[in-house]
Amino acid sequence: MSRVSRQTTRTIFAWPLALGVATLAGLVLGLTGDGVRDVAAWSLLGLAPLVIFGALLRRQSDSPSSLR
Repeated sequence: MSRVSRQTTRTIFAWPLALGVATLAGLVLGLTGDGVRDVAAWSLLGLAPLVIFGALLRRQSDSPSSLR
């Protein structure tokens, strides 16, 4: 029997909220500056796809082979 862990609302929405804030900051930096701000903007905007891709890879490696 598997043990079900309950998650709080804070833990469920922590990553999406952090990615949303990072994306918003990247958009503002990209619109308001040049040079170093552009590099920061690209880094912040690229963070969301990297986190999503990493989560998908981790999810595939955690799944049991009998369910594939």
